[in-house]
Amino acid sequence: MGKTIAINAGSSTLKFKLFEMPQEHVIASGAIERISLDSSPIHIRYGLDYEYVETESVPNHLTAVNIILDELIKLHIIESYDEITGVGHRVVAGGEIFHDSVLIDEHVLHQIEGLSEYAPLHNPANAIGIRAFKKILPNVPAVAVFDTAFHADMPAVNYLYSLPYRYYEEYGARKFGAHGTSHRYVASRAAKLMGRPLDELKLITLHLGAGSSITAINQGHSVDTSMGFTPLAGITMATRSGDLDPSLMAYLMKKLKIADPDAMLKILNTQSGLLGIAGSADMKELEARCDHDPQAQLAIDIFVNRIVKYVGAYLAELQGADAIVITAGIGERDAKMRQRIADKLSYFGVAIDPHKNQVSGVERDLSTADAKIRTILIPTNEELMIARDVERIGHPQV
Repeated sequence: MGKTIAINAGSSTLKFKLFEMPQEHVIASGAIERISLDSSPIHIRYGLDYEYVETESVPNHLTAVNIILDELIKLHIIESYDEITGVGHRVVAGGEIFHDSVLIDEHVLHQIEGLSEYAPLHNPANAIGIRAFKKILPNVPAVAVFDTAFHADMPAVNYLYSLPYRYYEEYGARKFGAHGTSHRYVASRAAKLMGRPLDELKLITLHLGAGSSITAINQGHSVDTSMGFTPLAGITMATRSGDLDPSLMAYLMKKLKIADPDAMLKILNTQSGLLGIAGSADMKELEARCDHDPQAQLAIDIFVNRIVKYVGAYLAELQGADAIVITAGIGERDAKMRQRIADKLSYFGVAIDPHKNQVSGVERDLSTADAKIRTILIPTNEELMIARDVERIGHPQV
């Protein structure tokens, strides 16, 4: 019995969730934001409804880790560092090296840093968080949990691009996907809710948030996913364009007189998607505007359209599905969006009960009694998957 802390380190943030393991009970959670800036908000939630809120200067991630661990003691959430028996780190890109979560040593950490070109905004920050915790808790098992690992064993027919093959061999040009930890979690929960073994099911999982991805899962394995070499590919997202013709990128660079491809990629990643179409990346705001704002309605229609296209393709690829599983911010909270998606897929036998669909953020089967394909709402819990991997890899049973 011990406590495992799940960490998600960004370039200027450090988020955490502390679990009592193996009971999987959440003891505390929180975040430090705006690291390296003059004032960094600190939030820690614990107990039934207690919250610690403070703002102070946090110059780097090492300081952030010290603050979090010290506050856990001051708030009597833990009595000493010795109570923490495992640390799990979210890492975005595992490339073709990591097909599963792994115990972190110096060699693994160098490999994570070496994969930074696949996720330049994420892997360096993930590595900084790992080093910070290693410095303070050097003898505690640390496990890296990769966003890409769940998709690493996709068949080549799905992960390869139709480019000269040597680009894959020499430069790793392939589809890697993302959100793998979320897709893995909701698939396993859906199987339990359906009362069937995961290895007997065909599932399509919809992670619909600011970043969105769709995955085809057969017998518990990812066989295809919408995000590509980077999370820019796939469906329309909050600020990301999703799929587009590469020639259009070259055309726009000429028209906009942009010489640096990174500048064009920044537009596609941060100024496109729902924001580019309707001026807002917030689906809740677009829902409120859509009755009187054609652009808001158009953005919603495009979002649904791209989802349906991917689901339709994956239904063909899987030769049917037992269930469609919906998760993440938009998926969990937006009943209207879930209904729109189900209505567009009614041809395939997807049908959700409007009464069941009114309850958001709760794990449940939304389907009508006669639906041929189940529609299941599962709130995601990537931190719990990280904690479980720490138990599985950092504390293997003898």
